[in-house]
Amino acid sequence: MKCYVVDAFTKEIFKGNPAAVCVLDSWLPDDLMQAVAMENNLSETAFTVKDGEAYRLRWFTPGGEIDLCGHATLGTTFVLANFVEPEAKRFVFHTLSGDLIVTRNGDLFSMDFPTYDMVPTAVTDAMTEALGVKPLEAYMARDLVCVLPDEDAVRNFQPDLEKIKGLDGMLCHITAPGRDYDCVSRSFAPKLSVPEDPVCGSGHCHIIPIMAKKLGKQDLLAYQASRRGGELQCRLEGDTVSLAGYAALYSIADLQV
Repeated sequence: MKCYVVDAFTKEIFKGNPAAVCVLDSWLPDDLMQAVAMENNLSETAFTVKDGEAYRLRWFTPGGEIDLCGHATLGTTFVLANFVEPEAKRFVFHTLSGDLIVTRNGDLFSMDFPTYDMVPTAVTDAMTEALGVKPLEAYMARDLVCVLPDEDAVRNFQPDLEKIKGLDGMLCHITAPGRDYDCVSRSFAPKLSVPEDPVCGSGHCHIIPIMAKKLGKQDLLAYQASRRGGELQCRLEGDTVSLAGYAALYSIADLQV
């Protein structure tokens, strides 16, 4: 089967967040999909199968299957739009997080995702020790989100992954208002064998509800300040967040499985 690697949330290869995408005729055994994800050793490998007019979509990290992944959804849509259904402008995916809809406007892909219900939680000594700075606020849903004092604290942060692994939440996101962007963030997933996620779509389903309320606006231009970097055009509407971005094809491979 073919495996595409797509850099999401960027117009250039070697930037954004790389995701592997496998378009299947039928599902492989779960342990084989997990093995492919481990072999790819990217933050996510997406597997998709046609289901009527829609597609079923699953995401695997090297450490296990997850319930939501933005950049691998963008990468999957890019592959389908360029290699499978080039005339389609709208794609529906059945996932563990419900139905996800992605629309195409030229080279820009816009994804509607459910937001997470972000619950304020106490800032603990463990958070301060793990992050090297005391967060102004902390919130919990699937992941932990810590709001740091400023953009420089986010950009200059040197992660202690073992201490981050000890915090609650599947991933840990740090964020702050930005100078050139509405918010700047970074995402860490040592529990999933992913030290730092280059650009985390599902992370912004946590971050945008918090920052939209703090900034008093619905439309936010977000930047993920990882080494690779990535830009997300975000809009919050009720319990849905729209994440829009570009993608670039890096490779097409034939897997011998």
